Amino acid sequence: MSSLRIVLGDQLSHGLPIVAEAVDGDTFLLMEVADEASIVPHHPKKLVLVFSAMRHFAAELRDQGFSVDYIDLDSESSKDNFTATLIAYLDSHPVDDIIVTAPSEFRVREMVAQWEQTIGVPVTVLDDPRFVASIDEFADWAKGRKQLVMEQFYRVMRRKTGLLMAAGEPVGGQWNFDKDNRKPAKAGTDFPEPLQFAPDAITDAVIAMVKQRFGERFGETDPFWFAVTGRDAQRAANHFFDVALPLFGDYQDAMLDTEAFLFHSVLSHYVNLGLLDPLALCREAEQRYDDGRAPINAVEGFIRQLIGWREFVRGVYWLKMPDYASRNFFAADAPLPAAYWGAPTEMACIAGTVEQTRQHAYSHHIQRLMVTGNFAMLLGVAPEEIHRWYLAVYADAYEWVEMPNTIGMATFADGGVIGTKPYAASGAYINKMSNYCKGCHYDVKQRNGDDACPFNYLYWDFLDRHADRLADNRRMSLIYAQLRKMDPERRQNIRHDAQRFRQQLAAADEP
Repeated sequence: MSSLRIVLGDQLSHGLPIVAEAVDGDTFLLMEVADEASIVPHHPKKLVLVFSAMRHFAAELRDQGFSVDYIDLDSESSKDNFTATLIAYLDSHPVDDIIVTAPSEFRVREMVAQWEQTIGVPVTVLDDPRFVASIDEFADWAKGRKQLVMEQFYRVMRRKTGLLMAAGEPVGGQWNFDKDNRKPAKAGTDFPEPLQFAPDAITDAVIAMVKQRFGERFGETDPFWFAVTGRDAQRAANHFFDVALPLFGDYQDAMLDTEAFLFHSVLSHYVNLGLLDPLALCREAEQRYDDGRAPINAVEGFIRQLIGWREFVRGVYWLKMPDYASRNFFAADAPLPAAYWGAPTEMACIAGTVEQTRQHAYSHHIQRLMVTGNFAMLLGVAPEEIHRWYLAVYADAYEWVEMPNTIGMATFADGGVIGTKPYAASGAYINKMSNYCKGCHYDVKQRNGDDACPFNYLYWDFLDRHADRLADNRRMSLIYAQLRKMDPERRQNIRHDAQRFRQQLAAADEP
């Protein structure tokens, strides 16, 4: 007998110890199970990406001479969850012990923690080294702090990695160039497409399976063009560095109704699956700056997303779970509007972002934060509902990274664990950073009335409704001073318009 090495679907990295330390006689096991495909109604493209990447990874392990067992979703061996599938597998495949890399999600890690007792063989859980900061390291950094500030943690990560550092100081004389990354884009600009890949026979088989089993879900499988191997993911990364990184910084907050990708990398799918090493990507971006092929604002912005936000939200997730999942600072309880699932809406920004999401299982971070996230927060949508939507519809969404971005950043449901204030905004922000408003049914310049942009009155209504929770926030003192000076009649009109809009929304969403 020998060791059984279990690889989960977001651990597709040949550099992980579970692969690097394998010896003759060990067997690898990869499992597709029903619960993971349906814990939320995952976008069909996301399912194709994960299952195809898993099957390709298994084939690569076999090519390296390893013994590999693969249980696909249509197999009789595939049960509802990992534990049931593993128990059934071990009935005919006895092993000395089980080795697994620590799962990235709390729910699965709790399941794995029960395996030794449930199954009756020793289980070794290996650390996941794909992050700059370990869970314990983040907890040590967070200990005793009244406020967890990403910027402070980011500087620790910069010093630890040496990225964009010279003699202990940040290259360019400052840590953060975000103020240089807020240019609106113009239609007609030559935006490069992400590198696309034609499906092979393995992917075609997965597409057929997903269409048959999950074809009724929000989203489409076709056209499917994502990379499903580490080699192709690296080609996609090289393409981004060559054609898009130089202008990524300038336009990373911009939105256009006709452009889903602009100068974004669209690499988070591959990083979160394990197909790409985030630190290696950061070093390649740094090299582009050193070589004079990309400006500091683009390179620093790219690096900050990976070793700043990505590492920070992962640390918060493990520090605050499991209670973090139920945070609801505003006691929000409204249902998620049907427009998020593709129902007609006259709000051009919502319709455009949702349609891009339906087509690509992707929208970039500003669309998620300032359009769909902002709208849900202003409406008072229950955090659990918007969290489950984000987890379902985006190909890069895994709970450890998606939940803190939703509960903390997009909806402020954590009451300030991640952000120091809500990312609330009126239509003026969307108008500044996009072209959505030009073709919209609503008038972004009108504050009240049937034709006014709903973001305008919902924004002030949100501030008014939650003054008891937010008015003492020092970062919101100026805006609350404006609210207090507002004419009482206008405040009443705002409340009326917000109530009318919610009633219209509810009526439209009724079956």
